[in-house]
Amino acid sequence: MTRTSRDTPGTPRTGHRSPGPPARRRLMLTLAGVSAVSPMATDMYVPGLPQMARSLHTDTTGAQISLTVFLVGIIVGQLLWGPLSDSLGRRPVLIGGSAAFTGFSLLCGLAPNLEILNAARLGQGLTGAAGIVVARAVVADLFDDDRIGRAFAALSAVTSIAPIAAPLLGGGVLSVGSWRWLFGLLAFFGLVLTVCLALWVPESLPPSARVPGGMGGTVRSMRRVCARRSVLAPVLSLGFGGAAIFVYIGSTSFVFQDVYHLSAGLTSLVYGANALGNMAASICYGRLVRRRSPEELLRASMVLTLAPAALLVVAETAGRGGLTLTWICLFVSIAAFGVFFPAVTTVAQIRGRDAPGATSALLGSVQFTFGAIASPLVGLFGDRSALPMAGLMAAFLAPATVAAFFVSRHHDPHGAALPDTGRPAPHDRTSGRTR
Repeated sequence: MTRTSRDTPGTPRTGHRSPGPPARRRLMLTLAGVSAVSPMATDMYVPGLPQMARSLHTDTTGAQISLTVFLVGIIVGQLLWGPLSDSLGRRPVLIGGSAAFTGFSLLCGLAPNLEILNAARLGQGLTGAAGIVVARAVVADLFDDDRIGRAFAALSAVTSIAPIAAPLLGGGVLSVGSWRWLFGLLAFFGLVLTVCLALWVPESLPPSARVPGGMGGTVRSMRRVCARRSVLAPVLSLGFGGAAIFVYIGSTSFVFQDVYHLSAGLTSLVYGANALGNMAASICYGRLVRRRSPEELLRASMVLTLAPAALLVVAETAGRGGLTLTWICLFVSIAAFGVFFPAVTTVAQIRGRDAPGATSALLGSVQFTFGAIASPLVGLFGDRSALPMAGLMAAFLAPATVAAFFVSRHHDPHGAALPDTGRPAPHDRTSGRTR
């Protein structure tokens, strides 16, 4: 049988060439935008929750429900749109999802009561998930194994700006307008991104490379990816690592404000500095991956995330913790995540090249599901010290590290051992065999 470009190791499954530098910059900025806009819909929105609760005549619990349904939409949406994009193509899902996100954002801003707001937030999460999950699949389509790591590093570096910018944008909007203006701004972002997707993001999955069989084909594609141990190891590592990040996000403000008595402004400075460390590490990953395999960088990054968390647990247990040590440990750990996220995504997407959308859906849904489970746990253990935060982070990072080391050697779907190169054996989609 004649070998095609998508059957050759080191080339994208679709046979596309990587875009040139100007087109690549526009492409990556647009994909980073659609990946970041949904998380921004939470980060910008949280400061406006008290005002929203008063406006809609509800309490804090009622306002928090809108966050929960949004997260549910993100999880379910990724499971839906990722495999569907393997069947329908990337552009219809990306452009349709972005346009629908714009409409639901407007509906959120106009919602007259909590019930309509919650329904619109669910729709916002479902449609916004398309950008998160399909952006990764587009990168897997367009970049070969030698360039995909740098592409995911660029994507991670740009999206890491969102945690820094979103609270500042949210606070600025709330200083001059109501919480409804936040959703107006999100709708504007959605509209701009829809236009950019239409202009700058090509269809990366030609009909010849799509999963046949409609919804049945997408379900089979998802089942095939879920049964692949070589993909499940990085997916589980991302899930547990993502849970640790959610613990960090949910507890940082309480630790630095209630335990160490920093002002809200200084706490934002701490959070912003850690985010900058994360972004710098993502940029470094793009350089490191030229000399080291993604598997090596994945393992190293997990050790660097776990060690500071474990050190903080020991220090807090011995009564030797404090503001400086806590910040240093968190800074190192969160910066290391800047290498971990692009590395684990690169490994999983390379190994799931025959179904990038389904692989991306599995990555994103597991990450957000583990995060949703982890977020409330900090409150169960109290907030009088940094120990609950550090302990939970270490508890999630330990299995994430173990899973990362299982990535060092893996097996293809049919059980044949593959070398630790980060590249899958060429896959023949018509025969179902790995050559």
